[in-house]
Amino acid sequence: MHDDTSLTTGRVNRVLQERIRPAIYSESTPLDVSWHELPSEPVTPTEGLALEYSPTQVGTAWGAAWGTTWFHLQGKVPAHWAGRRVEAVIDLGFDVNMTGFQCEGLIYRPDGITIKALNPRNQWVPIAEAAKGDELVDLYLEAASNPVLLDHHPFLPTEQGDILTSSSNRLYTTRRMDLAVFEPVVHDLALDLEVLLELQEQLPQSPRKMQILQAMDNALDVLDLQNITATAQQARDELAGVLSAPAEHSAHQISAIGHSHIDSAWLWPLRETIRKVSRTCSSMVELLGDEPEFLYGMSSAQQYKWLKTHRPEVWDRVKQAVADERFLPLGGMWVESDTVMPSGESLVRQFLYGQKFFRDEFGVSSKGVWLPDSFGYSPALPQLMRRAGFEWFFTQKISWNQQNKFPHHSFDWEGIDGSRIFSHFPSMDTYNSQLSGEEVAKASRQFREARLTNNSIAPVGWGDGGGGTTREMTGKAKRLANLEGSAQVRWEHPNNFFQRAKAELEQPPVWVGELYLELHRATLTSQHQTKQSNRRTEQLLVEAELWAATATAYTGAHYPYEQLDELWETVLLHQFHDILPGTSIAWVHREVVARYAQVIEQAEALISTAQQRLAGVGSTPITFNAAGFTRNALAFGEAGEVQPVDAASVQATSAAGGYVLDNGVIRVVVNAQGLITSAVDLASGREAIAPGQEANLLQLHQDFPNMWDAWDVDKYYRNQVTDLRELDSLELSSTADGRQVITVRRSFSKSTVVQEVSLAPGERIVQISQSTDWHEAEKFLKVAFPLDVRSEHIIAETQFGYHKRVTHVNTSWEAAKFETSMHRFALAQEPGFGVGLINDSIYGFDVTRDVKDTQVATTMRLSLLRAPRFPDPQTDQGLQTHRYGLVVGADIATVTEAGAFLNSAERTVNGANPVAPLASVVGEGLVISSVKLAADRSGDLLVRVYESLGRRARGSLQVNIPVSSVSTASLLEDPLDDGQLELSEGSLPLVMGPFEVRTLRFTLAK
Repeated sequence: MHDDTSLTTGRVNRVLQERIRPAIYSESTPLDVSWHELPSEPVTPTEGLALEYSPTQVGTAWGAAWGTTWFHLQGKVPAHWAGRRVEAVIDLGFDVNMTGFQCEGLIYRPDGITIKALNPRNQWVPIAEAAKGDELVDLYLEAASNPVLLDHHPFLPTEQGDILTSSSNRLYTTRRMDLAVFEPVVHDLALDLEVLLELQEQLPQSPRKMQILQAMDNALDVLDLQNITATAQQARDELAGVLSAPAEHSAHQISAIGHSHIDSAWLWPLRETIRKVSRTCSSMVELLGDEPEFLYGMSSAQQYKWLKTHRPEVWDRVKQAVADERFLPLGGMWVESDTVMPSGESLVRQFLYGQKFFRDEFGVSSKGVWLPDSFGYSPALPQLMRRAGFEWFFTQKISWNQQNKFPHHSFDWEGIDGSRIFSHFPSMDTYNSQLSGEEVAKASRQFREARLTNNSIAPVGWGDGGGGTTREMTGKAKRLANLEGSAQVRWEHPNNFFQRAKAELEQPPVWVGELYLELHRATLTSQHQTKQSNRRTEQLLVEAELWAATATAYTGAHYPYEQLDELWETVLLHQFHDILPGTSIAWVHREVVARYAQVIEQAEALISTAQQRLAGVGSTPITFNAAGFTRNALAFGEAGEVQPVDAASVQATSAAGGYVLDNGVIRVVVNAQGLITSAVDLASGREAIAPGQEANLLQLHQDFPNMWDAWDVDKYYRNQVTDLRELDSLELSSTADGRQVITVRRSFSKSTVVQEVSLAPGERIVQISQSTDWHEAEKFLKVAFPLDVRSEHIIAETQFGYHKRVTHVNTSWEAAKFETSMHRFALAQEPGFGVGLINDSIYGFDVTRDVKDTQVATTMRLSLLRAPRFPDPQTDQGLQTHRYGLVVGADIATVTEAGAFLNSAERTVNGANPVAPLASVVGEGLVISSVKLAADRSGDLLVRVYESLGRRARGSLQVNIPVSSVSTASLLEDPLDDGQLELSEGSLPLVMGPFEVRTLRFTLAK
């Protein structure tokens, strides 16, 4: 007997690796193999099974990047294997360290029904539980040769990320395609030793640790290394005592749920995700049949719909497993989207379309939002989740923070309106748990609410096409169900976990405001065209709904439900947290931009059709304004005809090589370098630009983060900056509508910029339209506005409101927020005066407090372009456009309105019929967000209103068509029992709280 830990663990590790695991298959015989390499895109399973196959040998290279090879595997079970478990063992050339990021396969029966997937950690296929002997084996294997793109850290630029530039060389070589005898006792012994080995590593010096070490020594003492199969049970018997010792009463409780986080696109294109989903789901329904206690959960209605559309043979199996309450639809969203950049209406549709699919197809609704991997979480989310009927929220991404450790695991999260939702972060800090000893111990050790509750979640399985949960993981779960020294593991629906945890935490700790991720800050800027197209399409779809609903109500036109649903689903898909943030391969973003163009074309067509139907035939200009506000520079006649407002013209004069623009509202000075040196609010005399400084200054930074190129910008990027002051030319011109335009041309490095700095009559906005021919590498382009405003907070728009961020760095939490998010505006203000920045396609910005000659300036900088080289080495190269504006003398209402106008163009159609708004709102701060017909196709009218100023508001909503009743609805459009609403001649009184979002459902009069 000894207590030398390292000797025992070294012995166990070597025997386990070199003797026991290889003995899990005791005998094998090769399969006959033939193949067919497809020349281009994948084919359907029916087409794949019907291909002509030619003989090949194991050891042959196969698979160009992004290719598909079909293998036909045939053989016969040897007669002397009768009564034994037989499996096919297939190694396509896997690297076990790159699970989910390389070649993958899916096994089919000859009738086209899938069996399970193949991947590095799951190389077996069931043939017979107890073979009869002489059975014929006939299998088809669809193998995808996806290239490894994560092979180096830091990541290296690669052209393999697009089929247009990837290599045609074969990437993989088959190693094994055999029939083999599976030895269950040896497999169990391997799991026994693995669990005990990992458990004792986490234990302190204690009798329990010593007992485990001794038991493992005893087991190996009776194990014949030359006859593992015959002596494996004896070895297991030596371990039975330490494995049966029950857990302590105080042991941490882990609620495990089978999981495979499948990114809807990332280092593979969307078409490959469809296959990843079908592979993983095939394996999971197979495992559900083998393990009666196992539960598997999958989010993203889009992924379920892909199965239904493209892989009906898998869909049928999944649908049955859902009905059996073993395969659990989670999350209630269309995809696991980014939550920082999508508009409020987009997040509503994520919930609406996700839950609608689950209800229609499975008759279930998700009770919680499941978002383990998004890059930070908007402070508007708690209200939206609660108003969509959700009860809980789950993520773990905040555990990736670089600097500050989040203080809670189970807590209430409070949003901008005061809504709270019960939330949980798994204390093992992963959404791809293997139930390792380290993970299980970490869950117990780190759990921060242990004084009051003792439960955490473990999502268990390999992600991204790695196949989900394995039989090794379910085997570990059995051993960890009640084991001394370990947390207790049980398979459990997350709903049950949250119900219990919430009951135990009657007064949970509270986190107020955004869940800011101290990492991946550059995702607010990478792949500008993707972000620009997202902003444009989500706005267009809201407009299309508005005008289509108006045309239906006023003219009886058909409401285009099908087209709108299809377009929304496309936009929602592209808000996935590796698409909209700009962190996918070139292939993904190339296709996404093309799909966005199609959405724009179709949405514009829907808008045009509806507006022309409303306007009728004629030659009178009829205006259509979807911005939710009356345009300041325009007045509307009774019929909606445009009537110009009398506004002072813009005066432009030369000064010191530059120009002064004055429209009677503001006066702007642009110097000889094309930079704004002054912007004065003429009514108050206040100067917006900090003394002696210049605004609209383009600044170029070196941008080479420590690791995640497209994801990260590290704080030291500020240490190198080049101010782009040199210019090629400066020209003044005017437009027909009286706008004065200063055109500034600059060249730098390999790129050029053209800016049009303009001022319109009657406006207090200096608008900049910028075109950049961008050819930089590893650079970050920002534009700076040093403001003569002493502001301890800035205000940035988020969904249905705004949130405040401090401008100082008093604490490490504040210092970590050196790059933050906005929607259409950000505002710096002091009592009586403010300056805003508005934009049409920008999400990232930063704020600093700068001192020059004892003067404190608040400098806001918009983040325009980046040039990371991984995963897309050509990120943002070529022509890029931006529009942004400086709002002088602004408050929250001013910038809210200005941001809406910049993002929603007014439209004019020649016709004969004036068009009154279908719905309008009166009341300071009240804004109509959307007008549409109900998704259930009942014909009911939905109007969503929100309070935008962060204060209590009173007003009224007017609906200009006859209605018979009105009710408050959830964001899923379900009527809520909020009592009788008083409706008088189409007018509904409104009393709303700060940032409240309210959905009103009107039943039209017959």
